[in-house]
Amino acid sequence: MTSLLVLDVVGLTPRLLAHMPRLRAVGERGFQAGLGTVLPAVTCSVQSTFLTGLPPSGHGIVGNGWYFRDLGEVLLWRQHNALVEGEKLWQAARRERPGYTVANVCWWYAMGADVDWTVTPRPIYRADGRKDPDCYTDPPGLHDELTAELGTFPLFTYWGPGAGIASSRWIARATRHVMTAHDPDLTLAYLPHLDYDLQRFGPGHPQAAAAAAELDAELGPLLDAAGDRTVVVLSEYGITDVARPVDVNRLLRSERLLRVHTQDGMEYLDPWTSRAFAVADHQVAHVYVRDPADVPAVAKLCAALPGVGAVLDQDGKAAHDLDHPRSGELVLLAEPDAWFTYYYWLDDARAPDFARLVEIHRKPGYDPAELFFDPAAPGAAKRRAGLALLRKKLGMRYLMSVVGLDAGARAVRGSHGLLPADPADAPVLLCSDPAQARDRYAATEVKDLLLRLAR
Repeated sequence: MTSLLVLDVVGLTPRLLAHMPRLRAVGERGFQAGLGTVLPAVTCSVQSTFLTGLPPSGHGIVGNGWYFRDLGEVLLWRQHNALVEGEKLWQAARRERPGYTVANVCWWYAMGADVDWTVTPRPIYRADGRKDPDCYTDPPGLHDELTAELGTFPLFTYWGPGAGIASSRWIARATRHVMTAHDPDLTLAYLPHLDYDLQRFGPGHPQAAAAAAELDAELGPLLDAAGDRTVVVLSEYGITDVARPVDVNRLLRSERLLRVHTQDGMEYLDPWTSRAFAVADHQVAHVYVRDPADVPAVAKLCAALPGVGAVLDQDGKAAHDLDHPRSGELVLLAEPDAWFTYYYWLDDARAPDFARLVEIHRKPGYDPAELFFDPAAPGAAKRRAGLALLRKKLGMRYLMSVVGLDAGARAVRGSHGLLPADPADAPVLLCSDPAQARDRYAATEVKDLLLRLAR
């Protein structure tokens, strides 16, 4: 039986691979193939397809988040593995080889998964509201192993205005530690670094090439440590150039379909009483429509909004393997140079306080403006950040109010979620074993490929 190291290098494309000689060598030793992704081409959906062999209609992960109808809440970035339906890769492997061991280092839906070693970002949420960097591990003792060797997980470089190489460096070194100290049969590692500057600047910007080279250098020692393991490199999506934020929820609100409730002068999305609202997720948005009789009118309204490229009804969702009960009654696809905001307020003075924070769990949609210090006043935003850090060091409560609203949205230059049009900006698969070489693999075929490689 062959041991595997599977690297999810998010955002990797043939265009970026040109700047990554260490990763290229994996394909040169074995093979490189195009990798067909799924809709939506976002982290949680694609990773779940890799590990189950099912499209979103089968595993139920219809985005990085969705409207939980039974709770009446929009929730993104949940972590419990039980949300992913279907048989997982390691469960299939254990049918053939009882005792097959698995390490998951930062792939999503890690918590509660029946693997042997788990590492995933998990802040300490203090009772007074403070949030401190940390990670969750299973077994618990692995936490002290890793932090003793590597220091605390650098949460504030994993996402936000400070997102950068430090988090991927920590993950690569943690993967190397787990692989060498515990020798799993399958080691999964997620490296997010390419996500940051490609969304900030776009894939054609010189900073994108620099980010690729920077990550490649960090991966070198990990690839060296892999030894005789078979190495597989996957990518979930390619990031493409965008220039237009599209405010679906503001449209729905202006048509009196979306409702809010107000507290202390701040407006909050009211999903309980809204007739229609959207959960925005990069270039895809699920639109939840309470009354089936409203669906045709909402579809017509959304189709006329500039920046909307397609509106998928029930038949359209089925055609794209997105017809799962968690999906919206409608799914919107952006035009190639556009992406969807979650914004629902019509006056920035009425925006909730979390809108200006890096707050991935409270926002009812994805917010790439969190990658920037407020572009409208970056100096002031950085000064507020400095003051907040001082309060944090003194053990006081603080708000990291640094995110711009419309100015932040207009600054975004890269996005993803659609199926790629240009192969140079599409996901890629690399494998060090030439025996399984093909020109192209579908994301739904990755699970079976890894099972064959493990035999």
